[in-house]
Amino acid sequence: MVAPADFRCSLLVMQLADEWVEYVAATAITASARVYRTAINRLCAYVDKALGSEAEEASLADPGLFDALVDWELSLPEDYAPSSTHPAVLAAAVRVLIVRRDDHADRSVAPEVARLARGPGLLGSGEKTQRDEFTLKEKRALVRAAWQSAHATRQRLDEGWALAGRGCHPSLGSWTSITDLLWGLAHEQITPDDIRQQMPHPRHWPPELRDFASGPTGSLPPQTARRQLLSRLFATLYPTTLDLHSFRVLLMDATGYTSEEVTGFGETEIEFLPKGVRLTLLKNRARWLRHRAFRDRATPGELAADDDTDERLIVNWPRREASEVVRQLLDLTARTRAKAPHITDTLFVRAVVRNDFTPLFDRWIPEAKTTSFGSWLDMMDVEIKGDRHIGRMRKSVKVEKAIVTEGRISAAADDHTEETFAGHYAQGTTLRILSGRTIATAQQHWFDKALDRVDGPTVVSKEVVDHGVLTDAGLSPEEAEDIMTGQLDMGVSHCKNPYESPFSRPGELCAVAPLRCLECRNAWILPSNLPQLLLFHDHLEKLRYRLSPTVFTRLWGQSWVNLRAVLDDRPAEELAHARKHIEAGQAILDLPLAANTEFDA
Repeated sequence: MVAPADFRCSLLVMQLADEWVEYVAATAITASARVYRTAINRLCAYVDKALGSEAEEASLADPGLFDALVDWELSLPEDYAPSSTHPAVLAAAVRVLIVRRDDHADRSVAPEVARLARGPGLLGSGEKTQRDEFTLKEKRALVRAAWQSAHATRQRLDEGWALAGRGCHPSLGSWTSITDLLWGLAHEQITPDDIRQQMPHPRHWPPELRDFASGPTGSLPPQTARRQLLSRLFATLYPTTLDLHSFRVLLMDATGYTSEEVTGFGETEIEFLPKGVRLTLLKNRARWLRHRAFRDRATPGELAADDDTDERLIVNWPRREASEVVRQLLDLTARTRAKAPHITDTLFVRAVVRNDFTPLFDRWIPEAKTTSFGSWLDMMDVEIKGDRHIGRMRKSVKVEKAIVTEGRISAAADDHTEETFAGHYAQGTTLRILSGRTIATAQQHWFDKALDRVDGPTVVSKEVVDHGVLTDAGLSPEEAEDIMTGQLDMGVSHCKNPYESPFSRPGELCAVAPLRCLECRNAWILPSNLPQLLLFHDHLEKLRYRLSPTVFTRLWGQSWVNLRAVLDDRPAEELAHARKHIEAGQAILDLPLAANTEFDA
């Protein structure tokens, strides 16, 4: 609670605390109520430090508080990591309380302070750091450890009840006999307080009882010996808080649903099917009540009977069927649930002995410091990098679902909106890597396709060109024959099929030859075309001076680039020989009239 005596600005504390108490009562907020208390404490501590002795007169009705509020809000980021959301949240909490007080006519708030509270925040909202999913290695280790823990718990309880069956009442047997103590607790003939009163001092305990009570740690202080003994006795008969962590891991892995949902269904919300189980799952935050069926995987015998089944999908151990996990959990917690008939909305019921030696059968509380998920990880010797939070298991299952569905968000986001998946679950490392690979693969696909697509002529660079060279280069015998006889000569190149031009309709004769031959995939350039290419080069060179660079690039850029590439690839001797042909009048370039009347409009 906020204690006014802890601050010199007691009046300011009382004003904010009153609003906080009323606000919590009116809104029924729970966990977030602590944010307001923290904000009040932080503000009042700052006011005490900033105002000194004048802090005693600090009040929301004092206009002089305006500067202190501004300075406090701007100083909040100093105590947090960059981009943290906490400073903005604390500042907003104080603003809410001030606005609420200002909304009451009988409560005085300085106009300057009210305008500040109602105005825009001075801090950015920050960025939330999303938890990453477990790695595949970590997730496998978690599931394997969970099954090991579940089997060990089952074995421990079976052995414990077997021991209890061999005992008798401690008054007839011995108050230092483990079997007799277990018998008395199991049959409700004695209470933990009876054991506390009847047990002798720990120094008089037999060695086996001392070893049993000390547990794995081997430590048995006399002042806590009886409490340790009772905890060990209860753990021998009933599942502990740490034991139930394994079943939460297994259920989240098998179903893919949240911790809240897999720990929030009772026995009446379970319906076993011939090959699976149907569960009624409740998500309080989203107010969703859903009925989901989880089918069992086919057994090896069933797979052998079905020739079409891929046996590589068989996973013999550990099993991941939700029905198997639910059956084991029902059986394991049957006795604890029988002791707590008022709890019907969950299977996760724990058995503990309080410090006053009274037994407690109550719903599972996994957040306790000594019995948290992190404590279970330490007990099972599972190494996890990063935040040790069970919510990462949910993300891991979501990642698996996204991979199986080949990245289709509509399929992976089967229990929430696609926007939630994209904003929350798709931010994990695995999906980011997969997304990057997908983008890179798509880019490479189109890049390769662009390179493979022929947007220019095919150049035959061999000095001697015959029918065999052309057919080896990819032409049909008929096309090679037509080129060799000159029937497909277009001047600057040969065309393997003038009726399949990319610049004209299919079946129509090409209407842009020879001006666009250097941009056409049907063009084949032979060494005999070199003089015409040089003449065409001279023609385009003149156009470069007549047209602006922008217009020339738009009209002739691709032809110019392709032509330069062809000519640059030819030896200087061949170019000189082609020039002699031109000077001797043995080579001419026939161009349409439009080629000589093209000006920049």
